[in-house]
Amino acid sequence: MMAEPVRVRAYAKINLDLRVGARGDDGYHDVTTILQSVALHDTVTLRAVDGPCRVRCSTPGVPLDRDNLVWTAAAALWRAIGRRGDPCGAEVTLTKRIPAEAGLGGGTSDAVAALEGLCRIWAVSPSRQCLYGVAADVGADGPFFLTGGTALGVGRGDIVYPLADLAPHWVVIVVPARGVSTIRAYAWLDRDREGSRRVSARSRTAFPFGGPTLELAALTNDLERPVARRRREILQAARALSREGAQHAAMTGSGSAVFGLFSSWMRAAGAARRIKRPEWRVFVTRTVTRTLTQTMTPKTTSPVRPQRR
Repeated sequence: MMAEPVRVRAYAKINLDLRVGARGDDGYHDVTTILQSVALHDTVTLRAVDGPCRVRCSTPGVPLDRDNLVWTAAAALWRAIGRRGDPCGAEVTLTKRIPAEAGLGGGTSDAVAALEGLCRIWAVSPSRQCLYGVAADVGADGPFFLTGGTALGVGRGDIVYPLADLAPHWVVIVVPARGVSTIRAYAWLDRDREGSRRVSARSRTAFPFGGPTLELAALTNDLERPVARRRREILQAARALSREGAQHAAMTGSGSAVFGLFSSWMRAAGAARRIKRPEWRVFVTRTVTRTLTQTMTPKTTSPVRPQRR
C-alpha cells in the first residue's frame, strides 16, 4: 500500500463561447464550444486503503455514494483496466471551492483529477485513448479536463481540439445564490426556440476567430438569453462586470455563474470589490495554460475522440 496520499488539483472551467444546435434523436444537443481552464480549483486527495472505494467530502449536498462522479470515474477506469466488480483500494477526499450548479464543471473536474491518483494507487498506465474514453463516461466536459488550457469542443463537447492558449487574463466569477441545472437550461432553450418558431437552432453570430486568436467581441453563449430570462440575476451580474470594464462578460456553460475577463489583477480585484452583494459569491482568479493543467497526457494538437463503450 502507498503510505503517502496523492493530491491533485481539479481546475474549474469557463465556456468562452457556446453555440448550441438542435436536439438530436438521442436527446443530446450538438454543441460547439470554446473552453478555458481557470485557477479556481478543488483539491482531490487519494489514499490507498483496504476494501471498496469510498468518497469523503465535508461540503453539504455533495453525494458520497455512487451518485458522485468520482465514483463513476473510478468504476469506469476499473472496468477499462479489465477488473471486475466494484472498484476497490482507494479513498478519495474532496476539498471543494468550485460552486455546484454554476457551469464551472467542478464535479466533472474532480472526477477526472481523481483518475491521476487512481492510476498511481492501482499502479496502472492506461493509454491516452483509454483515459479519454473514461473521462467521456463521466461527462461531456470530461475529455476537456484531461486536455486543459484553451480548447474547442464539438459534438456533445466531448471531441476536443486543443487550441493555442488564450493570452493571460484575470477572471472575476460571480455565482448567484440560485443554481441552474444543465437539464433545465437546455429545456428553456428548446422552449424558447419552439415559441419563436426558429427553424435553425444554430447561432447566427460569426465564429470568434481572427486568424489564430480569439475575437472577444464575437464571443457568445446561446444558453445565456433563455436562462437569464428566468434568472434575472445573471443579466445583472453580466451588466455589472461590463460596467466595471470587463473585456468580455457572459454566463459560463448552462449557468448560473457569470465571468468577466480583465487585463490585470488590479482591475479585476477592484471590480470584484465594487460589485459585491450579499447574495453573490465573487471569486478573482486567472486563466491557466495547458502546460499547468495537463499532467496525465502528453501535450498534443490533435483532436481527442473518446471511444464509446
